[in-house]
Amino acid sequence: MTHVKLISAALGALAYSVALQVNAATDTFITPAGSTVTDGAVNASAVFVTGSGMITITLNDLLANPKSAGQLLSDIQFTLSNGATTGTLASSSAQEISIANHLGTLGGTGSTGWALNNNVSGGLQLDVLGAPAGPSHLIIGPGPYTNANGSIDGNKPHNPFLNGTATFVVDVTGVTAGTSITGAIFSFGTTEGAALVPGTPGSSVPEPASLGLLGLGLAGLGLFRRRGRQT
Repeated sequence: MTHVKLISAALGALAYSVALQVNAATDTFITPAGSTVTDGAVNASAVFVTGSGMITITLNDLLANPKSAGQLLSDIQFTLSNGATTGTLASSSAQEISIANHLGTLGGTGSTGWALNNNVSGGLQLDVLGAPAGPSHLIIGPGPYTNANGSIDGNKPHNPFLNGTATFVVDVTGVTAGTSITGAIFSFGTTEGAALVPGTPGSSVPEPASLGLLGLGLAGLGLFRRRGRQT
């Protein structure tokens, strides 16, 4: 009986934890099809998950086999429906990748080295060029890197890059699951404020994975409670 109670308590905690995650909404922004900057085509996405006092942001560079560092993702500006213009970067994570001889060598996973800038165009900005890590740690899309020119291939100031995806957690007072992202602008390359591409917005929806986990947790909790009554 004690064993059943412990499992029931654990499942209850899981259900509660997932319930907190359900209280979140997702906004997705992408570069419009056919987007280009001076150095060529660009392709990126940003996924924003808003919850109680925080935003989780996942940036993706989707352009395969880029030619120039000017095509790599280096910042994103975004605005919130509640008008917030200040926040704190709580954490960030990405995997490093170094490009030499047209080959990518994966490194460790750790902090992105990016910074959060407040009060930028009526919102917030995640940026690497104004941070100590820049001009390295730009987000680069998937290989192969056979097209890479000297701004990528073996370029010491620009290496290492971030491998495809970077995740950020930003604390913003007043943000709730009802807060939406009203606009996002991507920036590419190694020149601050250049190569800007406005993103095309998606829609805010509850996270389906969290909803499924919640149902599973509650179902499991009910099952173990029934078994407990039978013992």
